[in-house]
Amino acid sequence: MAQSPTPNYISIGKIAGTHGLKGEVVLKHALGQRTALKDLKTLFIKDKTGSYLPWFLETAKIKSETETFVKLESLDTVEGARSIVQKEVWLAAADFEKHAAKNSVISFIGYIISDNGKELGQIEEIIEQPHQVLCRLNVEGKEVLIPLHEETLQKVDAKAKIVYVSLPDGLLDIYLS
Repeated sequence: MAQSPTPNYISIGKIAGTHGLKGEVVLKHALGQRTALKDLKTLFIKDKTGSYLPWFLETAKIKSETETFVKLESLDTVEGARSIVQKEVWLAAADFEKHAAKNSVISFIGYIISDNGKELGQIEEIIEQPHQVLCRLNVEGKEVLIPLHEETLQKVDAKAKIVYVSLPDGLLDIYLS
């Protein structure tokens, strides 16, 4: 879900559905904290060509730990709001820094994964699943998925931006051989 294909934008979630009759939508996010997106002016949704289109925020209010009610400029009807349901939502990198909780898993994007003292690479995407979190990175030019859960995660050094793991024997061989 959380992805950084360019250094400029970071995926924070998606539009989960509509709310009310005036074009409000529910943003399901992975920012790691309840948020009303205070001072955020713009969020982005990718169009079919891969361009990031800006959507201007009119209002936002907290629904839950992972959801925020959002009213976007120019969406004034339920029908209009439906057009962006299930679309992925992106923030500019600077806005992401302001709104993501420092201890949230999504904030690990850009951190280095270190397996028993060997640096593997930089986290490019966080994929949250019901029972674990996967980090996508490139190792020796190949895409690798590293699971983060109680058995693999050793510690996180936020200052140095390093996630220390101890991977099961043979896990990397699956990707690199």
